[in-house]
Amino acid sequence: MQQKGTIQVFAIIFAVVCLYTLSFSWFTNSVEKDAAEYANGDQVKEQRYLDSMQSQVIYNLGITEYTYRECKEKELPLGLDLKGGMNVTMEVSIPDLLRSLSNNSNDPDFNRALALATERHKVSQEDFITLFGKAFNEVASNSRLASPAIFGYTLKDKGVTNQSSNEDVIAILRTEANNAIDQSFNVLRTRIDKFGVTQPNIQQLGTSGRILIELPGVKEPERVRKLLQGTAQLEFWETYNNVEVIEKLQEANDVIRLVLDGGKSDSTSKDTTTAKTADAGAKKVEKSKDDSTKNPLLAKGSAVDSSKKDTANGGLSEADKEKLRKENPLFSVLSPALTQDRRAADGPVVGFVLIRDTAQVNKYLAMPQVKQKFPRDCKFAWTGTAYDKDKTVLQLVALKGKDQPPLDGSAIKTARMELSQINNKPEVSMRMHPDGAEVWKRLTRENIGKSIAITLDGYVYSYPTVQGEIAGGSSSITGSFTVEEAKDLANKLEAGKLPAPARIVEEAIVGPSLGQESIDSGVLSFIGAILVIIIFMVLYYNNAGFVANIALVANIFFIFGVLASLGAVLTLPGIAGIVFIIGVSVDANVLIFERIREELRKGSGLRLAIADGYSHAYASIIDSNLTSLLTGIILYIFGSGPIQGFATTTIIGICCSMFASIFISRLIYEAMLGRNMSIKFSMPWSANVLQGTNFDFVGKRRLFLFATWAIIGVGVVSMFVRGFTFGVDFKGGRSYTVKFDQVVQAEELAKTLAPSFDNIAPQVKSFGGDKTMKIITSYRIDDDQQSADGEVEKLLIAGLDKLNGNKYEILTSQKVGPTVANDIKVSAIWAVLFSIIGIFLYILVRFRKWQFGLGATVALLHDVLMVLTAFTLLHGYVPFTLEIDQGFIAAILTVIGYSINDTVIVFDRIREYINERVVKNRSLEETINEACNNTLSRTVITSLTAFLVLLVLFLFGGDTIKGFAFAMLIGVIVGTYSSIFVATPVVIEFGGGDKLLKK
Repeated sequence: MQQKGTIQVFAIIFAVVCLYTLSFSWFTNSVEKDAAEYANGDQVKEQRYLDSMQSQVIYNLGITEYTYRECKEKELPLGLDLKGGMNVTMEVSIPDLLRSLSNNSNDPDFNRALALATERHKVSQEDFITLFGKAFNEVASNSRLASPAIFGYTLKDKGVTNQSSNEDVIAILRTEANNAIDQSFNVLRTRIDKFGVTQPNIQQLGTSGRILIELPGVKEPERVRKLLQGTAQLEFWETYNNVEVIEKLQEANDVIRLVLDGGKSDSTSKDTTTAKTADAGAKKVEKSKDDSTKNPLLAKGSAVDSSKKDTANGGLSEADKEKLRKENPLFSVLSPALTQDRRAADGPVVGFVLIRDTAQVNKYLAMPQVKQKFPRDCKFAWTGTAYDKDKTVLQLVALKGKDQPPLDGSAIKTARMELSQINNKPEVSMRMHPDGAEVWKRLTRENIGKSIAITLDGYVYSYPTVQGEIAGGSSSITGSFTVEEAKDLANKLEAGKLPAPARIVEEAIVGPSLGQESIDSGVLSFIGAILVIIIFMVLYYNNAGFVANIALVANIFFIFGVLASLGAVLTLPGIAGIVFIIGVSVDANVLIFERIREELRKGSGLRLAIADGYSHAYASIIDSNLTSLLTGIILYIFGSGPIQGFATTTIIGICCSMFASIFISRLIYEAMLGRNMSIKFSMPWSANVLQGTNFDFVGKRRLFLFATWAIIGVGVVSMFVRGFTFGVDFKGGRSYTVKFDQVVQAEELAKTLAPSFDNIAPQVKSFGGDKTMKIITSYRIDDDQQSADGEVEKLLIAGLDKLNGNKYEILTSQKVGPTVANDIKVSAIWAVLFSIIGIFLYILVRFRKWQFGLGATVALLHDVLMVLTAFTLLHGYVPFTLEIDQGFIAAILTVIGYSINDTVIVFDRIREYINERVVKNRSLEETINEACNNTLSRTVITSLTAFLVLLVLFLFGGDTIKGFAFAMLIGVIVGTYSSIFVATPVVIEFGGGDKLLKK
């Protein structure tokens, strides 16, 4: 064996590096075990213990030391499906960015193009800027984006001039969009870093404008949603006093009544309460010094007061309420801010509105006739927190200013949560940059005795009355904050605002209990697979099997070491990938062993047989592994999230497998030969298994082709008639996995939940038993509001609470927006196509005959169609979910890799025989038939080991990957079949007779 010393040195260094990188996990696990024992189930106590260990040295190598925090950063991280937590994909809203860059242009061509591009973006793979440019040229072929009404004025500092073409402006917009995405990424990363999550992962997903964020261990998803989606647009506004506005509200009420009444006026129909309000607005207000006496909830018969009585079966009758709505539409939903003696209250708050009525008030205040009644620089904003203890009422605040506030969040230098010295409640303390401090000084000087409203993302969080000029740039935001809310607000302010809204378009939440179940099932399948392979290899290959097992253990050790070195996250699909690699990694050893056994049967000595066996097997091993590696790379490129986890471990596993199988095992054999140790490659019963077979594969090829394509024909018919069950990631929607204490029926559960979702029953199906259900709904999936996700989950919980005491736990939740679902489908199709095309080109170059490439391609198409046939025929008839989702695509691509692996082995032997048999006057059919028979033992043994491993994964790997494992089981069977009964017949049919035998 050449370069044996070099290989030994490399293997030792490789092992040491892997051991070093994995050692961090050992030390962190030791600390966490101590914390669990100390806390005895108390999560708060356990976290405090771990917090106390953050800066403690727990790993001393002599030349360097590592604290617990440093070890935690270097350990092999667990994915969300193993640890629990939250995974979100955020998308920067480019349409909102364009509106902002155009200063909310009212140009009809601009808005039509924007709407058209938004609609097309749902089903297109092109970036939004390109779609917008095309849409604008369609709807306004004679207009220019550089016009002052669109971007001519707002982007003049960016290079837009009167001479700029639409293409020039689009190029500038693309640059601005890319900058916005980069800035959003940095802002979100800063927010996450300050959030306090251990081992977060945040990465940009290509140029799609999407950002992937993984937060292991998170238990407050709603808090995370608010933290990530809030733009943190902080603004400081001057305000109008209620006294200045209350009469205008009366006038607005009269105008609204006229508009709703079709322009008719009835001066005698005014409500007594409204008349009193108008009179009170005309009176001079005495300023109250005690905030507790301001703004009580309030006048008898007011909107808020009446609504609260309604909830207690009191208040106005339906007829009185209808009369109030008709005669005083605005005051039927808005209670004016009055003192106890019914005077206009002091301050910027002009009224109180039930949260459910805020949309109606917004609609009224947006009427052009109503806007004319207020000063041109008067605008209204809602408070960000509820006013009352029941959290049902918001305040309406009157702001003073035009489009831009006198001061915004760019002035903030630092922000932090503090406890107020007055009432010990959480508040956010801020310090400003010098320029901002000067503006703040002027602003406070000019508004002494008045209020300044501090708004965040358009909501008022505080409106303090200025007592005097404030120098130095200090200020604070007070409100009904919890400590966590104040910390998150300070976090967002210090990290900076997002340049454009970023919305969650895909989300997955895994509860900690499911994470533990995943770990248990993953470990069980992992250990089971190892035991199956170890036992089989020893029983079939004697003590040579021990060598293969040592190489296998080394391979697994190297895989985990490389994962830790790269900082790759270990997920449940990743464990599935390792389990599968355990099966296919044996393939190289089986190939080598079968070659060595052939040489031994020819009478070669042991040393020569081993050398020749390795020599003859190299080409086949490299070909088969490179094709599998190719599919793994394509899977990594086109996949996302858990699919990339599977692809990562598969790619690393293939590389480590080649090294361990070829070099580690060879080094062991060399050592054994050097000690004159006996090496046996078979047991007495297995020595001649499948030897000397002479099956007429070629002669029966058309019969097999007809039978297999007949089955596929039935499957194609079923695809159109029965269709498939598509997962959420392919069709969009929200999916929840719920575990119950008692047995539930899917149909009854769907009926129970229907009222929660506007009487549209969700899809409910069993998920691994009659106590665990997967609930899928598309309710409000197009809703871009930040609160939509939390509100839908509350509706689900409200529906589940109706199950008469059947306790439940939401194990996982997943959300996939329609745009993301379309992108996933398109990416999946391209992944499969590129895999097949790539393999065709590789086979074409490697074997230099297009017939081999065609045979391999047809075989792969056959395998894909057969798996699809199984899924369409069996879904609904088997006790587990057969969904077409990302996991299924991962299985399809892995099947492609496995199938081509087997096909290449057969083709390699055919090529070898062709080169040998040209001078022996053997026909192409005879040559191929002999090659297939001589590789039969290797084909069967490899397929059997892979099948056994996958069977373990299917039985013990957990419900979440059962469909994946089933697809793989079918794939191994049809992949083995197609190598002989599909790929080789195609080579014969298109080989041009014996012309293929010619070099």
